[in-house]
Amino acid sequence: MANIILLGPPGAGKGTQAKRLVEERAMVQLSTGDMLREAKTSGTEMGRRVAEVMARGELVTDEIVIGLIAEKLASPAAGGFIFDGFPRTLTQADALGALLARTGQGLDAVIEMQVDDAALVARITGRYTCGSCGEVYHDQTRPSKVEGTCDVCGGHNMQRRADDNADALKTRLMEYYKKTSPLIGYYYAKGQLSSVDGLAEMDAVAAAVAKVLDKA
Repeated sequence: MANIILLGPPGAGKGTQAKRLVEERAMVQLSTGDMLREAKTSGTEMGRRVAEVMARGELVTDEIVIGLIAEKLASPAAGGFIFDGFPRTLTQADALGALLARTGQGLDAVIEMQVDDAALVARITGRYTCGSCGEVYHDQTRPSKVEGTCDVCGGHNMQRRADDNADALKTRLMEYYKKTSPLIGYYYAKGQLSSVDGLAEMDAVAAAVAKVLDKA
């Protein structure tokens, strides 16, 4: 059992590796976006707060996100938790550390997925997914066997994210470097940071991540 953070810029492959860890190690992925969508329709007090904030078009506060994470941590996961999309700032990192301390849990590893920006742009602009099952494909490196048809579920609902273009990605990268990349130094100073090559083949990245976890 291990609690981990996956760090890296948009398109580094965090979601792909998190999915494998869920399948192979029975870990639970705590995705900020998924938790907010789930809370919005849950009918709980926290859910009502989320719905009200989102209805006003405002950003959900760190306090609310930490509250949602606390609810998830109250139900232990057999393989541990993967923090995906949180923390994004040093303030959030402090808040997560305090929450884990209060709940008697720890953070076993922070895995930075290192990428080259130019290679990352090429990876992202060619990416598309199956709208039915979420399988990820790429024009050059991993096209579907039959154009327009998902290899996994046979669906024909292939989609590209509106912001998967060079200009939008550069904006997202700048946001990452300004707000999130300081976490690399933060967790390095705590002795919790490990780095893997995020641009390697998916199986090679998975093996590198597994090696970190097995040492945690």
